Amino acid sequence: MMTSAWGTIAAVDGEEALVRMDDSGCGRCREPGGCGGNNIAKLLCGTPRTLRAPNPDRHVVGARVRVGVVAGSLRRSAYHAYAFPLLALLVGALAGSAFGGEAGAIGGAIAGLLVGWLGLRRAQSHNARDPRFQPSILP
Repeated sequence: MMTSAWGTIAAVDGEEALVRMDDSGCGRCREPGGCGGNNIAKLLCGTPRTLRAPNPDRHVVGARVRVGVVAGSLRRSAYHAYAFPLLALLVGALAGSAFGGEAGAIGGAIAGLLVGWLGLRRAQSHNARDPRFQPSILP
């Protein structure tokens, strides 16, 4: 099963296409159970989001295409981007507080954020090499 959203081919580079996405989210923002991420993205991101995807059907510039990712990959990415760094911050602050009071909590929180950031970078690097988590143009 795949999660998909619509976009427009902005450029073609050999076997790949640069796709400008219509929305910043998965397209479920207005549906029950949607996260509303598209609304937040409109506030924070002024430029259109583009991504590179294989173009096996050789779509031309300007073509409307549906781009999909494996179901579950968005949830996994959200966990790595939001939950893990926040959890690392809280655990670091609590551990630091137990050992060094308020100053220890501040130091622990900073250390936790660093661990969370390093974990996020590692997850991004791993997912970038895994073809299951790469976007693809759907037929």
